Amino acid sequence: MKHLDVSAIKDGSVIDHIDSKSTLKVADILNIRNEEQVVLVGMNLTSKLLGKKGIIKIGGKIIDQKEANKIALIAPNATVNIIKDYEVVKKFKIAVPDVLEGIVKCFNPNCVSNDINVVPKFNVASKNPIKLQCHYCERFMGTQDIQLI
Repeated sequence: MKHLDVSAIKDGSVIDHIDSKSTLKVADILNIRNEEQVVLVGMNLTSKLLGKKGIIKIGGKIIDQKEANKIALIAPNATVNIIKDYEVVKKFKIAVPDVLEGIVKCFNPNCVSNDINVVPKFNVASKNPIKLQCHYCERFMGTQDIQLI
């Protein structure tokens, strides 16, 4: 079997074990627009865990908690590796937090969070499958209703 070697990044982040169909959504969350950044997006790679997976390498960018929380909603099996001087200095599995603030828009058009300058807030009622409850209107949302902000 032939392998393709991908150059290592000096400093940055690697998001691995992304469900293949969610890879481009995760890339969107990361807002990769800097023409100077080294970016690798791989899709449909062989994975023992997922069958097919995606991976994203970004030079010069460290994933923050807000981005990790967004990724958790789209790719709950993902792992993040933080790279410094070509070495993994931190590795963690993405996890959906118990409360999400300023990450998801309420799908209820009558919710107060859509009318005034209020930060949307959701309690996570279920992590598998994802089920969110709006703090303000108390409506429940599933994965298909999630609109990231």
